[in-house]
Amino acid sequence: MTEKLFALDIGTRSVVGIILEQIDEGYHVVDLISKEHKERAMVDGQIHNVVYVANVISQVKAELEERHGPLTKVSVAAAGRSLKTEQASSKLSIQHRPALTETDIDRLELAAVQEAQAKLLEHKEDLKGSHYYCVGYSVLYYRLDGEEIGSLIDQQGTEASIEVIATFLPRVVVESLIAALKRANLEMDGLTLEPIAAINALIPPSMRRLNVALVDIGAGTSDIAITDQSTVIAYGMVPTAGDEITEALSDHYLLDFPVAETVKRELSVSEHVTITDILGFEQQIHSTEVISHIQGAIQHLSTNIAQEIKRLNSGQSPKAVLLIGGGSLTPNITKEISLALDLPDQRVAVRDLNAIQNLTRENHIPATPELVTPIGIAIAAQNTPIKYMSLTVNEQVVRLFELKEMTVTDALLAANIVASKLYGKPGLAMSVQLNGQTIHIPGNLGSPTRILINGEEASMKATIENGDFIELIEGQDGKPATATIADLLDEASNKVIKVNDQTYTISSTILVNGVPANKETSLQEGDVIFVSTDTTVEEALQQFGFEHSAHYNEPTYYYLNDQKLNMTAFQAQLTVNGLTVQGHHILQDGDHILLQEAIKPTVEDFTKQLNMTLLDQCQLTFQHEEIVLQRPLYNIYVNGQECSLDTILSIGDRIQFVQIEYSQWTFQDVFKYTNWSLPRDFKGTFELLRNGEKAQFDAPVFGGDTLNLQLIPTTLV
Repeated sequence: MTEKLFALDIGTRSVVGIILEQIDEGYHVVDLISKEHKERAMVDGQIHNVVYVANVISQVKAELEERHGPLTKVSVAAAGRSLKTEQASSKLSIQHRPALTETDIDRLELAAVQEAQAKLLEHKEDLKGSHYYCVGYSVLYYRLDGEEIGSLIDQQGTEASIEVIATFLPRVVVESLIAALKRANLEMDGLTLEPIAAINALIPPSMRRLNVALVDIGAGTSDIAITDQSTVIAYGMVPTAGDEITEALSDHYLLDFPVAETVKRELSVSEHVTITDILGFEQQIHSTEVISHIQGAIQHLSTNIAQEIKRLNSGQSPKAVLLIGGGSLTPNITKEISLALDLPDQRVAVRDLNAIQNLTRENHIPATPELVTPIGIAIAAQNTPIKYMSLTVNEQVVRLFELKEMTVTDALLAANIVASKLYGKPGLAMSVQLNGQTIHIPGNLGSPTRILINGEEASMKATIENGDFIELIEGQDGKPATATIADLLDEASNKVIKVNDQTYTISSTILVNGVPANKETSLQEGDVIFVSTDTTVEEALQQFGFEHSAHYNEPTYYYLNDQKLNMTAFQAQLTVNGLTVQGHHILQDGDHILLQEAIKPTVEDFTKQLNMTLLDQCQLTFQHEEIVLQRPLYNIYVNGQECSLDTILSIGDRIQFVQIEYSQWTFQDVFKYTNWSLPRDFKGTFELLRNGEKAQFDAPVFGGDTLNLQLIPTTLV
């Protein structure tokens, strides 16, 4: 079964009418008629004179009806050059807020697209007041604190920003198309965009996952579409095309514009061209020579196309470039574009009707690249037509073109819902001063607006359909900022110390507007807070009930034989981490204070500190027993009174050691220090031995001597 399709390509220079038959899954081009505008009724793809354009459409329609019968419905396309592209960004402060979610990013993208829409109206003064449909947008960059980042999801920082490139279609373009068709007694059967039409014809969905640029080089403009990740990501237009090459020929050889256009077309197919200038001189020139004279214009066109492709493609060259349109036959154009994009020559190619899958044509219809878009219009308008979608957003009826899979974002753009309205207002912030530094305390964030589609919770990326009812339930405004002093201080503001192995926590000194406060004190706007974490040893001891630090480390002195001695061993001592400090020493977290009370020393303690020898000692052996002979070396006086070694001293006491004069130790002194005695039943005599030699009772002895009393029993006769 066959079905005839009628399509019109309403261009700047001409109107092309096509009769296409759909045969099963393929298409056959039955007929094609092209009529040029006699008046300047079209400018950059937009109808400026509906009546003139309608007349040309009527002529094309009439000729085709003579051969194929009545035609009442037609598929058309909005020119790619009518699309308006703007780049814009949106920023969001993310300080003191949870990590970013996908919903936050969706709303940031919407704000960026709305900024692009505002910039578009600002730049296009002559189009102010016109309504624009957002055809699509793609994110160029995500940035966190000014640095480019792959994704903002779950990120935290100070500021998040998104930069997008968005494409818009003026409503007047479509309305003028409909008006011109109505005058020609035609009903719009399907609508598409010229770039979409060409892409659908040349790049099947399976190829759209590739990053490919399609360039339709016409007479006045070059239309660009970029595919990637299975969709069309961007559209654009360069206001230079084939006419620039024609004008370069006309200027160099003094040719009338139509003659220059004919010469340009012959350059690609003929080795020589015949040129007749406006003065009537005719000459035959080699095509390569002619091309050399227009090489500058070819490079200029190629550079402009390449720069716009990169701009639309996030600053990168695509994987490949497909060229269509009459201007694609410009000599050397593929080579120059490949150089400008730094692509291999084989990655830039001209495509004609032979590249369209499942397409046949009548013999009289050429396979030129300029017919790709008209035939693509017929196929795309049939297979993927743009339809009007009508839905309700908060009881407001909005209509939008179904240019792609439509989402809630598209509906909000059409309904002029400002992105900032999708969050409740944040609560009022508060500013205070902490130790001379201004601190801003944000209010609570507002809760997000809930989005319902037909009563069901949805996200901004949710798809929408004709007749949907979208309801926005506004989020609650955030509460004003509240804070206590504890909220401004970290754990470091407390210090944990030890005093004699007991743990204590030192709190900071806090003043609010000069009045003592604590960590639980609530703050008000403009409060001036002073927090001191410097605590001295003296302050800490007072805080925890210990004796005043001045009591410790006071000098302890005595007089020895009229010489003043400071005895630190007996004084009350205060150390921090083992080091002697003063009361004004600043404590740090983890310090260990050790307090040692003063000691009341005895005379013996005093002499030990001085390492004094108080006794005259002689150690020896008597009768195989170790004996120590000892006697004091000094008579000791305290404040003039004789005392013993266990006499307790007071600070300032005057102590005197008076040496006692003694004679040499003798053998007889031993008997004062031993309990040895003669056996009771012993009868006889004895002799004294010192180190094995005989000695007397008054013989001197020395330390280490061995003394013995040898018994000599009486012998009975």
